[in-house]
Amino acid sequence: MTAVRVLAGTRKGAFILTSDAKREDWKVEGPLFAGWEMYHVKGSSVDPNRLYASQSSGWFGQIMQRSDDGGKTWNAIGNEFPYTGEAGTHMWYDGTQHPWEFKRVWHIEPSLTDRDTVYAGVEDAALFKSVDGGMTWKELDGLRRHATGPSWQPGAGGMCLHTILLDPVNPMRIYVAISAAGAFRTDDGGETWKPINRGLVSTFMPNPEAETGHCVHRIALHPSRPEVLYMQKHWDVMRSDNSGDLWTEVSDNLPTDFGFPIDVHAHEPETIYVVPIKSDSEHFPIDGQLQVYRSRTGGNNWEALTNGLPQSNCYVNVLRDAMAVDTLDSCGIYFGTTGGQIYCSSDSGDNWQAIVRDLPAVLSVEVQTLA
Repeated sequence: MTAVRVLAGTRKGAFILTSDAKREDWKVEGPLFAGWEMYHVKGSSVDPNRLYASQSSGWFGQIMQRSDDGGKTWNAIGNEFPYTGEAGTHMWYDGTQHPWEFKRVWHIEPSLTDRDTVYAGVEDAALFKSVDGGMTWKELDGLRRHATGPSWQPGAGGMCLHTILLDPVNPMRIYVAISAAGAFRTDDGGETWKPINRGLVSTFMPNPEAETGHCVHRIALHPSRPEVLYMQKHWDVMRSDNSGDLWTEVSDNLPTDFGFPIDVHAHEPETIYVVPIKSDSEHFPIDGQLQVYRSRTGGNNWEALTNGLPQSNCYVNVLRDAMAVDTLDSCGIYFGTTGGQIYCSSDSGDNWQAIVRDLPAVLSVEVQTLA
């Protein structure tokens, strides 16, 4: 029997929501790790019982957790030396005498093909890889050693590596996005990296078209056409048809092109979703009306999706990792808000329902379709 599992990371713990294929009635479990910031929770696409979680605290630093039974039990991983003695920092030792110290794991990305391989993006702007289920980690330091690295600057949320995309066709190709350095691509498994920001224009920079320094909020792709990328940046929704070598703006008729998440329909590679908010200083919906925008033409035109969403006095935000899609025939779209609601549409965005309310602020939403 098909089921859906939603993994939600929040400011004060993680939650697991489950439903059948109708996605009407939901069971809510949690909070797991109550009181901790759970920046990201994500499951393996190879083994549905394997889940990873990023657990952090300003007092106790960063811990990684793994479950091998669908979230019933958890074990800390990669923590032979869990604390540095300074609150909010952490080290993963990679066999060198100079371990990389960082503040937080922003994003976890399990391999598409191997149960024990997983990647982690951290603040400050580094990418790690584990081949033993997270027990030990090695930095792919070619990224941080890129010639432009010394010029990278943090965005408002820190200098975070927040997006990792694995190419489903070319296993050596990985995309990452860093705030505020931009998007990068490797074609050799992480040894070397190329900035892929041509076509981006950021007016807050001394050189608006510089090679790096752009504040990219999120990038997404569809497995059937991995060379086509979509981006939500700090102003502008963008598209690339050549693996990021060149971007063009597709904001078209959006009421504002500022926002954080962007995602792609599971079965329609030209159907994309964004959640516009008022501006870079006012992180809430325009006129207090929560609206998801959908384009069925890869960004050439957009339509507002509002049925079931609050259309007055709504001043929440939707963060960059807080939108996901399932793979059922009638594709489900999910997003969480800083007001603690998680919304689901089981018909590709036409109608919405809040499947849970009053959680702590939602930081991330991921979805698993379970057979």
